[in-house]
Amino acid sequence: MFRAIIWGGGAAVAAGLIGLVVIVVYVARVSQDLPDYTQLAEYEPPVTSRVHAGDGRLIAEFARERRIFVPIDRIPPTLSNAFLAAEDAHFYEHGGLDFLGIVRATINNIGNVLRDDRLEGASTITQQVAKNFLLSSDQRLERKVREMILARRIERAFEKDEILELYLNEIYFGRRSYGVAAAAMNYFGKSLDELTLAETAFLAAVVNGPSRFHPIRHPERTLDRRNWVLSRMAAEGFITQEEAEEAAREPMQVIERFSGEEYVAAEYFVEEARRQMFDTYGDDQLYNGGLSIRTTLDTRLQLAARNALRSGLEDYDRRHGYRGALGQIEAGEGWAERLDAFEGTPPDINEGWMPAVVLEVSDDSVRIGYLIQPEDDGNNFIDVENQETEEDAAPEPAEGIIALSELEWARQSLEDGLMGPTINRPSDVLSVGDVILTEALLDEDGNAAGFGLRQVPAVNGGLLALDPHTGRVLAMAGGYSFRQSQFNRTTQARRQPGSSFKPFVYAAALDNGYTPVSMILDAPFVASGGPDLRFYRPQNYSERFYGMSTLRLGLELSRNVMTVRLAQEMGMEPIAEYGERFGIYDDLEPVLAMSLGAGETTLWRLVTAYGALVNGGARIEPTIIDRVQDRDGNTIYVHDPRASDEYDVDEWQPRMDEPEVPELGEEVISPVTAYQVVHILEGAVQRGTGTALRSLGRPLAGKTGTTNDFRDAWFVGFGPDIVVGAYVGFDSPQQMGAGEAGGRVATPIVRDFLEVALQNYPVAPFRVPEGVSLVPIDARTGEPSVLGRPGTILEAFQPGTEPSRSGNNQETGLTFTGSTVPGDADDESTDEDLGGIY
Repeated sequence: MFRAIIWGGGAAVAAGLIGLVVIVVYVARVSQDLPDYTQLAEYEPPVTSRVHAGDGRLIAEFARERRIFVPIDRIPPTLSNAFLAAEDAHFYEHGGLDFLGIVRATINNIGNVLRDDRLEGASTITQQVAKNFLLSSDQRLERKVREMILARRIERAFEKDEILELYLNEIYFGRRSYGVAAAAMNYFGKSLDELTLAETAFLAAVVNGPSRFHPIRHPERTLDRRNWVLSRMAAEGFITQEEAEEAAREPMQVIERFSGEEYVAAEYFVEEARRQMFDTYGDDQLYNGGLSIRTTLDTRLQLAARNALRSGLEDYDRRHGYRGALGQIEAGEGWAERLDAFEGTPPDINEGWMPAVVLEVSDDSVRIGYLIQPEDDGNNFIDVENQETEEDAAPEPAEGIIALSELEWARQSLEDGLMGPTINRPSDVLSVGDVILTEALLDEDGNAAGFGLRQVPAVNGGLLALDPHTGRVLAMAGGYSFRQSQFNRTTQARRQPGSSFKPFVYAAALDNGYTPVSMILDAPFVASGGPDLRFYRPQNYSERFYGMSTLRLGLELSRNVMTVRLAQEMGMEPIAEYGERFGIYDDLEPVLAMSLGAGETTLWRLVTAYGALVNGGARIEPTIIDRVQDRDGNTIYVHDPRASDEYDVDEWQPRMDEPEVPELGEEVISPVTAYQVVHILEGAVQRGTGTALRSLGRPLAGKTGTTNDFRDAWFVGFGPDIVVGAYVGFDSPQQMGAGEAGGRVATPIVRDFLEVALQNYPVAPFRVPEGVSLVPIDARTGEPSVLGRPGTILEAFQPGTEPSRSGNNQETGLTFTGSTVPGDADDESTDEDLGGIY
């Protein structure tokens, strides 16, 4: 018996030794090709590139993994403690492995297996760093052993805070969020120091399993996990029990980032910024490099641009009839379910528009059915605790009426802007089962007044606004809807500018011996049309001729025949040169038709050229990027690099003289010529084709443009410090309809935008450069006049080109030069002070 015990004990010892040897050999084998853990010291994770508007608002992020790296000393202690309490309470005590935790987890998992519950882990934060950075996530024993070995080595090589910093910046939280800073932004729209205790606990809860603890799909489970983290923080002494209980009562709310009309309005702008950054810095730097991109966008003006463009396109669309229903469904019992499942509704429709189905058509109205969506509280927070079930949250069916009066606009839309017969009854427009877009209407007192029929316009366009003195693009609307078409009509659509090119024809004339009062014959004109056209015979829009007229009237009233005659007298070579000098064209063919804007260009180029006129003849390349910084905060691009060698920015004091900096841009024409054109275009707003802007009551100027057969409509309007251009046309060129000229289609869009934009600009006249001679003349005849006489204006001349005077006019006529002109920014004179001149 004793011998058996000895033999048994010896066998056990031998087996133990063999087992130990096997374990040592196994550990040695799996340790042979371990990753180099020292690479963690040079950790540079992929970091989100962030895009800010000029007013500081975050408008977009570019990333494959959304991550914002935050050093450990910038992470609030409460946040670190939440993760320690939830994941590794003894982190600062163990050497990489928590043996007590392993034993506890082993015991607990026996019960978990019997209950078929989720197994409990015992990995320390150091082990998770080893797994996340250096190993795969498979569940094999070999990976676990390698993880434990690496954890021990990492603990010997790095400080505890360094390990915790790696962990908090690398872990995945769902929503494409990597690291605590990105998670705080994507779940709550907050920086780390703005988080509440409950939100901090939420982040520590969700990291345990982003899909399992999903705040929308599994709200109760996620809430329980969050409150468990709070209880663990209290148990570990990080917070008091009272603080934990108070935080547990806080509603669990998460946000949908980059939602709302301000972000939707900026989609074309953001995409243009992405393209430019991609072309400059490449794929890896843009999506992984953590660039900080400060753009020129003014979010208030961007929203105004989108609203003005959409409103203008919709107004045009309603003038040209109805193109039919979105589709058809069965209108009988169960229509609500079929309407809810209908997939033909266009994306990004106006707020307040909704799909509906025609249930009944009578002699004077249409009965429709629509769906009332679950009530929205008006912000982008999602109250997780109060979310309804899918069945409870289903849209509620409702009915309404469209009166015949709301269908009168909906005549059949035909080609070339034509329309079908007048609407006499609702059945001329709609049929039972039609799926349509509708909008609830209100009367003057704000009471419900039925519904109106709506449709997304087929015509499209763009709007671009920039600062002419810096080239900063303030707003860009590239089309009706980015989600319906990503084609950017401000930068990519090449179309004929029509008469909006004329100011540059007249600028060339003013630099080639003509003055604003030079007389040009407005009479029938015929010229050789070249190989493809036997005769070229331009017509005025009115199809009338007006005889001898001043150059000013030719531009103010956009006279085609005068412009072509001027081009023939002067020659097309200087006009072609000016078109290229201003950047409107790369290579303009010097034929007469080009003087009327027959060449193709983009809104981007045309608005830039007008900016040079406002900027005293200096052309500045427009930009949507102000500054770019790398992940370390170093500036790697700046749009305005001007600096003064005489001053140190850090040493400059308010009482010191302001530093002199060089002017931006390249001078393409003299300041005097530029002002002459601007001054004439002021007259186009006061008396010519841009009178729609007069209602704004500001010193404004502008020029319309319309191409043959009304295929393209343009307007560029500007004040002393802002230039805005709008273009409207079909993407596949076709006639927009008789009378749909720039003044009717495009000018109201610019007006509506400027009505909002100019609220932040002081009322000021255009700047008059030195060397301008302002002389009273008769606006129609160009003859010298006197101030106070009806029809008299102050005309701008190059010194020495003023018209001669005779008789008593010489005594009362006045000439103003440069900054001495009445009404200048330093003079409080008004038009009334000058006897009513305008």
